[in-house]
Amino acid sequence: MTKVSLRDAYGDKLIELGKKDERIVVLDADLSGSTKSGKFGKVFPERFFNMGIAEINMINTAAGLATTGKIVFVSTFAIFATGRAWEAVRQMVCYPELNVKIVCTHGGITVGEDGATHQALEDIANMRNIPNMRIIVPADDIETAQVIEKVAYTDGPFYVRLTREKFPRIFDENYKFEIGKGHVLRTGDDVTVVANGIETSFALEAAEILEKEGISVEVIHMPTVKPIDRELLVASAEKTGAVVTAEEHSIIGGLGSAVAETLVETIPVPMERVGTPDTFGRSGRGWELIEYYKLDAKGIIEKIRKVLERKKR
Repeated sequence: MTKVSLRDAYGDKLIELGKKDERIVVLDADLSGSTKSGKFGKVFPERFFNMGIAEINMINTAAGLATTGKIVFVSTFAIFATGRAWEAVRQMVCYPELNVKIVCTHGGITVGEDGATHQALEDIANMRNIPNMRIIVPADDIETAQVIEKVAYTDGPFYVRLTREKFPRIFDENYKFEIGKGHVLRTGDDVTVVANGIETSFALEAAEILEKEGISVEVIHMPTVKPIDRELLVASAEKTGAVVTAEEHSIIGGLGSAVAETLVETIPVPMERVGTPDTFGRSGRGWELIEYYKLDAKGIIEKIRKVLERKKR
């Protein structure tokens, strides 16, 4: 299976948008080589600003540029934009609902060897609780490119979470991303798996394995965590009667929490969550950490078996 870089797709799409629209400006916090926003800077140096290791100042500057009619993209590692700069995001971007797109790389446990200090496992939770913020977690490069163009021309704040590692490509050019919409990638009757990011590919792998055992798994890719596709979630839960969520994030406050909140208010069904537990990460190779924290297909299958046992009771 072809593995692709989401952050490279981001950098390439910025150049494409920049050629068509002079309103596009990009800011980075001294990590443009890693976030790939530096690609834009090489082509449009007059519209690229390296703000140095000063994330709060970067967010404040982005807010100011947005008030002049610019479409502003800001990038750094997920841990810095959603942690160190959280107050600036809340006060300067979301409160006045300014047109700033926060696109962060190095989200999740696959940051790997950089360890717990750099592995953002709480970033979605941090952004999700701010009014006016919308959150998107793409699954591959094709979706990432569509997401970047969509958020560029949808007014208001966005948080787009990308990664360090390359992901398997699961979509083709016929795929169409829509804000707030999930996608049924595989239909099933026994259990629903709701996933995003790298976990979508693992969910599909798990479904294929279980199909050989006669277990029918419905796989929903949910790129938009906020606003979440409530209608699709409820319809699938009504059909299967059991739900598993899978995300490269803490089980607290992210996709799993959003799905649980939706279902408990509409159609409570047995549910299990795949994600990191209430703990910091640890240093190691990204894919080894995926296995260690049971975020791979085996981990999803384990939770599926557990929720199906609960469903029988």
